Amino acid sequence: MKLILFSALLLALPAMLTPLTAEEKAKPIVLFDGKTFDGWDGDTEKTWKIEDGVIVGGSLETTVPRNEFLCTKKTYGDFELKVTFKLTGEKEKMNAGVQFRTKRIPNHHEVSGYQADVGQGYWGALYDESRRNKVLVKPDPKLLEKAIKHDDWNEYVIRCEGPSIKLWLNGTLTVDYTEEDAKIERSGIIGLQIHGGAKAKVYYKNITIEELPAKK
Repeated sequence: MKLILFSALLLALPAMLTPLTAEEKAKPIVLFDGKTFDGWDGDTEKTWKIEDGVIVGGSLETTVPRNEFLCTKKTYGDFELKVTFKLTGEKEKMNAGVQFRTKRIPNHHEVSGYQADVGQGYWGALYDESRRNKVLVKPDPKLLEKAIKHDDWNEYVIRCEGPSIKLWLNGTLTVDYTEEDAKIERSGIIGLQIHGGAKAKVYYKNITIEELPAKK
């Protein structure tokens, strides 16, 4: 019996030692399990809730008092991130977004870094939150109107490779940006935002990330 088991182990050993294929290495990681805030950090007492397997931030009854961010505890460098989201509320004021290559500002509710923006006049845009405080790339409004699903679920695909940042909104490329400032960090946390100043609710689900080999 021992000899049979040993022989079986020897036969299985080559497969056990076979390196992972590129496809296996690139398998996306689920960042939100649909049940808990494990791996995330933020105001889960008042701002952020989990409802029916979805992360929900903000309120339609009262004005959101300030920007709030639910952020990953882990940092990421080069990656492809996918997030499905929906924004509802006061159309002209409501705003949200997905932070990446970002860091929390010590002793403050704000964060600093890139944001894939969401909201009237900002859909599909790349914003620099609490750093340069400006839109880095704003896509053609005519292109956006064909891509946006108002009051419905939308998807961002965010791909960062070295200085290159690309955003797709519902499959439409809205940003193809190359960061020219070598001092800007190329790694950081992922953050989900609800913007202050409006009666608004944002919903996030299907959050996955595929880490990529670092590029110079």
